[in-house]
Amino acid sequence: MSDATPTELPPSLGRLLERADFNADRLQLIAKAWAASGEQPFIGDVERANLLEGVRSAIAPGSDLWVFGYGSLMWNPAIKTAESRKARISGYTARFCLSIRMGRGTKEQPGLMLGLDEGESCIGMAHRVAAEDVDSELTVLWFREMFSGAYLPVWVDAEMDGGKKQRAMTFAVNRKNPRYEGILNEETIARRIALAEGFIGTNRDYLFRTVSHLNGIGVMDGPLHGLAARVTELTKEGNQA
Repeated sequence: MSDATPTELPPSLGRLLERADFNADRLQLIAKAWAASGEQPFIGDVERANLLEGVRSAIAPGSDLWVFGYGSLMWNPAIKTAESRKARISGYTARFCLSIRMGRGTKEQPGLMLGLDEGESCIGMAHRVAAEDVDSELTVLWFREMFSGAYLPVWVDAEMDGGKKQRAMTFAVNRKNPRYEGILNEETIARRIALAEGFIGTNRDYLFRTVSHLNGIGVMDGPLHGLAARVTELTKEGNQA
């Protein structure tokens, strides 16, 4: 890693993030490291709080909340869930379109993270948060997903196995955010993922874990599988640059 991580940050390399990682104190430390890496939050505290209140007000009192995940929120939700089910949503697709200079990348070698962008459909996991946990888990999700403003909360119809549809909240990419890089070609994406790493871990680990989880829910082939194969080739070659 070429960027030093502040010593105050708990070591995260090689492990999954946990619920305890998403709190106000750690967020302040990450904000300092984030700024040092060249990344800047795009939305302010007031706007972020208003977006959270908008989601909370859309949930009927005493109701459960379903959250649709498509990247690490699929295989490492780090929130309390009552159940998790394979689901598909329409109108969006998951693609590597967000630059990241910290966590799984650096300023010199930025990585790429998945964003839910406009597209045909996306398969992922729908997590049910029990009514009594909705307030606390939304707070955790906001610390996790809404720090930089790269995502916006949206409501979707998640179709479960069997055809039943369930209203769910998810995080779609904010195309106005400076981190949004649009539709990149596969080779560019593969080479960036093959090289990038940060204090959380490697960018390729994020990709491989996502593909592994898709395999586990019966999605054995798709764009991310082809991308993972190419990243594996580049990593073995050792001349990804």
